[in-house]
Amino acid sequence: MATSGTIGFIVQEVPDAFRERARLRRWLQTVAQDHGTRIDAVSFVLMTDKALLYYNQTFLHHDDHTDVITFPVESNNGVAGDVLMSYERIRENAATFGVSARHELHRVMVHGLLHLLGHKDKTKAQREAMRGMEEKYLARFAKV
Repeated sequence: MATSGTIGFIVQEVPDAFRERARLRRWLQTVAQDHGTRIDAVSFVLMTDKALLYYNQTFLHHDDHTDVITFPVESNNGVAGDVLMSYERIRENAATFGVSARHELHRVMVHGLLHLLGHKDKTKAQREAMRGMEEKYLARFAKV
């Protein structure tokens, strides 16, 4: 088994919703291993809606709120990048979908990692495939 790289959890101006960090790291590393790679350096950043909107406008030129944005970083040692997530959007989506905020946070985290691993969600077929992978890995979280 590949050794774990750096998986960081950063909280900016919102409550710290990251629980069981060691377990999260093991789980996320298994997702990367399923894709034939390892995590070199990935930061999961939980921030306000307003802060994430700034990144969406400034770097992606989108003027709308979102739950997650990924910024890949070049690495020769595995997957690397930043996964920026909106605390408010995660909580709102959890209520909309009738799941816990913790479950929705994990879904958004694995969604971001899947983007860093090269998966897209621009088309309907890609979104359906992404949702299937999210469900698969969310189920696996219970086993790590």
